[in-house]
Formats: sequence, C-alpha cells, structure tokens
Amino acid sequence: MHTTNHFIFMASLLGGLGAVVSARDVPSNLKTFYNQVASQGACKNKLATGFFSTDDGPGDVSYCSNTPTSPSVIYLKASGKEFTNMDIDCDGVQNGPPVNDKRCFSSEDTQAITSFQDIVAGYNKGIDDLNAKIHSYVVFGNSGSKPGWKTFDPAAHGVKPLSVMAVVCGNKLFYGIWGDTNGDDGDHPLVGETSLALATACYGQSMNGNNGHDENDVLYIAFPGADAVPGANGAKWNAGSFDEFEKSIGALGDRLVAARIAPATTGEPVASEAGPARVRRASWGYHGHGRKVVKERRGAE
Repeated sequence: MHTTNHFIFMASLLGGLGAVVSARDVPSNLKTFYNQVASQGACKNKLATGFFSTDDGPGDVSYCSNTPTSPSVIYLKASGKEFTNMDIDCDGVQNGPPVNDKRCFSSEDTQAITSFQDIVAGYNKGIDDLNAKIHSYVVFGNSGSKPGWKTFDPAAHGVKPLSVMAVVCGNKLFYGIWGDTNGDDGDHPLVGETSLALATACYGQSMNGNNGHDENDVLYIAFPGADAVPGANGAKWNAGSFDEFEKSIGALGDRLVAARIAPATTGEPVASEAGPARVRRASWGYHGHGRKVVKERRGAE
C-alpha cells in the first residue's frame, strides 16, 4: 500500500530527536538545494536511471547532476518528492573494534572487503580496510555483468575513490566517503546504503545489519574532482570511533558544500563558487513513508 508523502519545512525545532552522536546543522544553501530537488520531481539532468531503493520499488531512482555537463555535484533522486532510503553495509574489516558491537552479525550479505581496500591499505595508517562500525562511508555506484543490468560508474564522471560525500539524513548533515559499490548479485540494481556507523549517527542504535531506515528521504551527494579526496593525511583513517573519523573530514566537507551548492535562492539547483553559508538549526525536511525490503547483496568490486 502506498502512503502519501509529505514535504515540509518546519520553523520549529524537533526536540528530543537529536542524533546519538554530535551532528551538524544543515546550512541554509543545502536546505534550499534539498527542498528544490524534492519539489521538482524527477531530476532533469539524469546521468543514469532505473535503480531501486527497495526490491519491490518502482525502479525510478536516478543518478543526477546539477548541470548537464561537467557536474560539480552528483546525487540520487527518485520520482516525485522522494530521494532514497538508507540500508546498512557491514563490509570491510570483520570482528574489528568496537568488539562489543554485534549489530552487524544480523547481516546476511557481509563481505570481508570493500571496493577500495587496496587504496586504504596503501595509505599505511595501520588499517587494512574500512571498518563499518567506525568509518562513515557510502555505497555509491552500480556495477554488474548480468544482461540488461543497470550500471553507473561515478569515476566516469569525475568522482574519486574515498572522496568526501555529504549525507542529509534525519534533518542532519554528516560527511562520509565513497567507500563501496553496489554489485549485481540481487534481483535489482539497488541504491541507498551506508556503513553501520553512519546509519547509527543518522538514526540511532536500532540500525543493524538487517534493519535500516525505511523512508526515501535521504540525500546522498558526491563531489567530482581531486579536491574532494582527503588522501592519506587528510582524514583520521585509524580513528577509534565514528566521531573521530567523521570530524576529521568535516572541514573538507564544509568547504565542498559551501563551494559546490548554490546560496539559498529560488530556482534550479546550480553549482556555486559562493563562500560558506551560515549554519542554522536543521529542523526541517521531507518526511516520506515507505516499506522496507532487505536489499540483496551488492558486491564489492
């Protein structure tokens, strides 16, 4: 059964709904971008389309750009006012710290490697791969060889492995990195997935390897270009917690959002060279309702 979705911008604060960890308020330029993208329906500049937020969904999610050529941002958008949901990825280091967090044990599709493990290990920071319980990473891009399978390679549009991404979730802003990709071992090419650590920051401890966020209200933004890559020394790769890692890429993320997202105006979302926007309390957003279907495995390529 399909329920009506509501897109609202609320002036009042939503007390008691704060994140488990410290979160950034969404700056006004990004709020406006979110609202404009939601209200325009299906995006106009589709780089690839036909992807699914859930296995039983309509397959209407697209990889979109803010401009027809040379995009400065790439994001996921479904039809209507919907974006996509947030499923949980537990790939990468297994049985790593924190050892008392067993929530990934419920995952039925975990792989012991992420897509860019070789780059992570090559940074020589004392870790062999990303840890889904610590690193804030996003599963972005779709690969596969099945006949008719929809694919999208962010790198073909300038997005670099382990580059910073922005995620608007639960009326908050967090930064992650492009850390894994979606494979073709399910029934449909799926999108909308992050590490357990990032999902927990967005939606709390109820997130686990088999339970994510149902609603298609999460905005994922990638930033093409080498300037979005923190590199070996621009992030705390050997961090001991989500907070420590996410904060280490925060300054770069803030610069990208300020430079790549237009100031708060009306009209089409466009690239911008504007300076940093003033950060305000993010108690706004689109609130949708959807039925959760556990995603089939997306392989680490």
